[in-house]
Amino acid sequence: MNVTHEYRWALPSVLLGDGREGGRVRRSTRDWIVDILMFLLACGITLLTLPELQDEPEPLQLLEQVVGALSCVAVWLRRRWPVGFALVATLLSSYLELAGGASVVGLFTVAVHRPFKVSGPVMLFSLVTLVPFILLRYQTGAERGETAAFSLAFVLTVFAWGVVVRARRQLVWSLRQRADSAAEEAKRLERERIAREMHDVLAHRISMLSLHAGALEFRPDAPAEEIARAAGAIRTNAHLALQDLREVIGVLRHAGPGGDDDPVPDRPQPTLADLPTLVEECRHAGMDVRLDLRAGGDAPEGLGRNVYRIVQEALTNARKHAGGAPVAVAVSGTRGEGLSAEVRNPVGVRHVPHIPGAGAGLIGLTERAELAGGRLEHGATQDGEFVVRAWLPWPVEKTREDA
Repeated sequence: MNVTHEYRWALPSVLLGDGREGGRVRRSTRDWIVDILMFLLACGITLLTLPELQDEPEPLQLLEQVVGALSCVAVWLRRRWPVGFALVATLLSSYLELAGGASVVGLFTVAVHRPFKVSGPVMLFSLVTLVPFILLRYQTGAERGETAAFSLAFVLTVFAWGVVVRARRQLVWSLRQRADSAAEEAKRLERERIAREMHDVLAHRISMLSLHAGALEFRPDAPAEEIARAAGAIRTNAHLALQDLREVIGVLRHAGPGGDDDPVPDRPQPTLADLPTLVEECRHAGMDVRLDLRAGGDAPEGLGRNVYRIVQEALTNARKHAGGAPVAVAVSGTRGEGLSAEVRNPVGVRHVPHIPGAGAGLIGLTERAELAGGRLEHGATQDGEFVVRAWLPWPVEKTREDA
């Protein structure tokens, strides 16, 4: 059965029994089927009880038939006034036999739609009403004993059945709530992942733009060849930044309300093998970067991507806060020992304008390392250098990502 959003959130009040008496009832197709079955059940119990009235006086038979018919019709009110319907039907059944079918349906309805603090007293009231029914309608002790045992077992069975149905509905609703929460959490984590990736990428691109623009500002008399090269770098990085931004906006629109359900392919992610290209790009931008890459074996894609992003953000920070200073990048590790990355640059060296930053980059790197099961440290050393040092685990056994 397809459950709409409005109906799903109404489950605690409608299905789990915390609703108000007399509230407006909106029946689904399933509710109509269940109500028809309950009506037929009440009518069936009434018809089965009808032969037992043959020896009764005609006025009592007529009264029984009228009350029995009205009680069966009143079954359609069980969703709107479950407790009131159950109490009235049970009170009538304390003497009139043909009201028994409606009282059974009423007890079951209360057990399903109301908590035990409400349904329990209604069940006890049903047991109490058995006493006058048995004493007034049966004369011999044998008949009273058999009827009392059967009625007691029947009432308890109906009540237990209703409690089981209620517990099952609570379980189904709880599982749906957990599934909805898991889906929302997955969306939140995916958006955080996209935001983290775009921060790493755009911060790198924009810092390159600022670096070249600053060089043009401070060197207006530079040779035409250098100006053309800087302008080309600005154009290239601006184009790449716009392309990256366009991709993430497309992903967010696709994943938002109203988007289709087709999976969105991820953009090609960088790996450890792309580190030399990143360093070469920084060198073309005028940075003095030395790379020492000594990673034995083929690192998994996820591990390589995390190390790439850490080095990229560290280079971006060095370009922002220590532009013109030499930067040393060292990456080493093997399977089983983990993969280490270290980025060093002198503190206080600056030959380009200051590029403002929000300080979120290092926080994001720390979170990325911790999520991967590793650690990240950063800060100034006594030697006057700023160091970003990270370690990420590299499992001994091959994972699916390694294959």
